[in-house]
Amino acid sequence: MTVAMKPRVTSLAPQFLVDDLERSMAYYRRLGFIFGEPWGNFYGIGRLDGLELHLKEAPKNEADRRHRRDNEHLDAAAGVDGIEAFYEQCAADGIPILKPLTATAWGTKDFYIEDPDGYVISFGGRLAAG
Repeated sequence: MTVAMKPRVTSLAPQFLVDDLERSMAYYRRLGFIFGEPWGNFYGIGRLDGLELHLKEAPKNEADRRHRRDNEHLDAAAGVDGIEAFYEQCAADGIPILKPLTATAWGTKDFYIEDPDGYVISFGGRLAAG
């Protein structure tokens, strides 16, 4: 008798609609993402450590850009080991910081960036014990 292995979700990758694929890939490369060759000149997949991000160049139709609705907060959140060093690296590389590195009430530190297409991403990590 074989025991069925319980299914396990191993990843989740957001797909961001972007105005200009090359511009967006260049931006995410500054954050450390590595991209292969774009597929069909409209789709790129970037990887950074355990993260994966899909970028799709799409028509400039604001009605299709639902992430830009009022009162929407984050489009994605990523956990980072060594959040202080990552924040300093982003700042040194000239990545525009939307919200500076801040301690939260729930025991983490996070900061926000906004990409060229208006997507807001939070990078956060646990506070150092001490």
